Amino acid sequence: MSILEAIVIAIVEGLTEFLPISSTGHMIIASTILGIHKEEFTKLFEVAIQLGAILAVVVLYWKKFFAPNRTGVDRWQFYIKLGIGVLPALILGFIFSDNIDAMLESPTTVAVTMLVGGIVLLFIDTLFNKPEVHQDEQISYGKAFITGLWQTIAMIPGVSRSAASIIGGMQQKFTRNLAAEFSFFLAVPTMFAATAYSLFLKNWGSPGVMRKGYEIIVESKENTVAFIVGNVTAFIIAMLAIRFFIQYLKKYGFKVFGWYRIIAGIILLILLFTGYIKR
Repeated sequence: MSILEAIVIAIVEGLTEFLPISSTGHMIIASTILGIHKEEFTKLFEVAIQLGAILAVVVLYWKKFFAPNRTGVDRWQFYIKLGIGVLPALILGFIFSDNIDAMLESPTTVAVTMLVGGIVLLFIDTLFNKPEVHQDEQISYGKAFITGLWQTIAMIPGVSRSAASIIGGMQQKFTRNLAAEFSFFLAVPTMFAATAYSLFLKNWGSPGVMRKGYEIIVESKENTVAFIVGNVTAFIIAMLAIRFFIQYLKKYGFKVFGWYRIIAGIILLILLFTGYIKR
């Protein structure tokens, strides 16, 4: 992977990670177009640069995570809710890790889920228009867990972790803004766990030549530089994307993201069936 390719994929990650349009789906499309989607380092890189995106959430919402004005009880309740919310993703992600990896190579899966997810987003503002939960302090442990269950749907590439958890939050009667923000908060432990697993626990390669993710990153200067540049780029772009998303959401809702997904899904299907993108 060249530095330019790393920057392109990192920009895609930063732009799409917290929007309900699927960062994984877009990175698969981008790496497919670049012709590097089959490379082992590419698959690792697409997970590892989530570190930069995670840091963007922590920096933007540092008062939520480390609020000096919150009591110790309130702060720990916030952490416990995130822990409960991430449990389904940790368990199912570990069980179905190999199946998820196989789907990560499928642009067809991305195209179909982009299309279906877009249709759902067109109606979400109408379906869940009577919110009762306005602040994260009002989120119960049960609601956090159910929102986390919704998030696991995003293990299918193209679904969008952000979209799944936002829909889950709104189904639990969160306001539109709170659902989006709780999705950001939930992303931190979820993505950190996925990245840590990929770097330190998961075995990459073929039998007899198995390596940990961090070993692949440090085995060459090119990989190390790509990893660093990718995370810095993803951090900067994610900061901008989060700010834009929250401001846009307050005024306009999800419909434009639904139409974007539908159009992108149709275009991708056409490119796949005409052979411009290999399946």
